[in-house]
Amino acid sequence: MTHPELLVIGILRALVEVALLFLVGQGVLALLAGSRRHGNIIYKFFLIVTQPVIKLVRFIAPPQIIDKHLPFVAFFVLFWCWIGLAWLKRTYCEAHMLQCF
Repeated sequence: MTHPELLVIGILRALVEVALLFLVGQGVLALLAGSRRHGNIIYKFFLIVTQPVIKLVRFIAPPQIIDKHLPFVAFFVLFWCWIGLAWLKRTYCEAHMLQCF
């Protein structure tokens, strides 16, 4: 591959997509399971997978944001990272006259 930067952008975008999908899955399962969600094995798996993202958002978020709202903030931070990486990929492809899909 002659453009390793494009590979790195693609890998980062894929990781952000996976984290976004796990956050969405966690939210949907929380709505479906209600108060019994903490006993659900799949919900516990979602918590383990999304924990690094939540911790990172807790580190960068102001202390006025309560822990209950951190998954929402994490979702929007990841969403804007995903949009930014898409823009970066498009800009890179245009600068090097590549046909990226």
